[in-house]
Amino acid sequence: MIITDVVIVGAGPVGLFQVFELGLLGMKAHLVDSMHQVGGQCVELYPDKPIYDIPALPVCGAKELVDRLLEQIKPFNPTFHLGQEVVKVARREDGRFDVVTSIGTQFDAGAVIIAAGLGAFEPRRLKVEGSDTFDGGALQYRVRNPEDFRGKDIIIAGGGDSAIDWTLQLVDVANSVILVHRSSTFRAAPANVARVMALCDEMRMQFLEGEIVGMDGEDEQLKAVRVRTKAGVVNRIEAEQLLVFWGLHPRLGPIAEWGLGLDRNQITVDTARFQTSEPGIYAVGDINTYPGKKKLILSGFHEAALAAFAIKEYLNPGEKVYLQYTTTSPIMHKRLGVDPDISDLAAA
Repeated sequence: MIITDVVIVGAGPVGLFQVFELGLLGMKAHLVDSMHQVGGQCVELYPDKPIYDIPALPVCGAKELVDRLLEQIKPFNPTFHLGQEVVKVARREDGRFDVVTSIGTQFDAGAVIIAAGLGAFEPRRLKVEGSDTFDGGALQYRVRNPEDFRGKDIIIAGGGDSAIDWTLQLVDVANSVILVHRSSTFRAAPANVARVMALCDEMRMQFLEGEIVGMDGEDEQLKAVRVRTKAGVVNRIEAEQLLVFWGLHPRLGPIAEWGLGLDRNQITVDTARFQTSEPGIYAVGDINTYPGKKKLILSGFHEAALAAFAIKEYLNPGEKVYLQYTTTSPIMHKRLGVDPDISDLAAA
């Protein structure tokens, strides 16, 4: 049994910043995430995409933002429990919570914060004849290492940013690349779509408008992908690898069974504490909803700050929680592990 002040469900940007806000107030946090890496949908969906609305950072890559947040929370030594879901949250007689994960990790927590983004993510899977045989091998839904596809004949399916971005990155790695999409209209950045079309004009890759209807191979080795065109003709295209980027669909998973107030699969909260319908359980980031809610990382950071103060008061009833500034507070400096020269500050 791990005893901690707070368990944070979700290790995306808002969950990471929540560690910082809790740490400033002297609270220890453990983070649980169903993914096997820190960063949430930022790292899973668009690690190299630029973000332009983080204060004081005119532009910041999604993975860069996660790396900066990890650096920022180092003084508070958070513990990560990855590749597992929180499956049980139960209030104890003493008011604390028993929290249990899908692999049996157990916590005794004073409070729980749900920062699970849009929930646990699952790829939208290809369901055609023969696909199960190749799932996880010749059929993949994400790219972990582009070098795995060097010299191979690959087909990329999809019309969004992920499909277009990986097409552009793999065209110089693979032996051949064919992009398959059900229409000639894409949901990706126009400039990148134009680059793909230019590559087609240069005969460095191909685009085929159609629908994947089957996969052929033997001994789990892909030989060809069958694509039906808009005219109804089925083409058999030789390939060694099929990458499907049809997006991810979110699910609340076990959170839906915790008895919390929900509105269209989102958790309702108040805007003073970001507490759910269950005292001691809070929700920040894209997982929550309230009047005027905006699904921005920036909004999640604001919610994390207010939730931290609310939790401090919840765990210490009757005790006044004072606002202190990291610029001047000796307590904050100690918690952050910094020792600014007070004389320099006074002179300034």
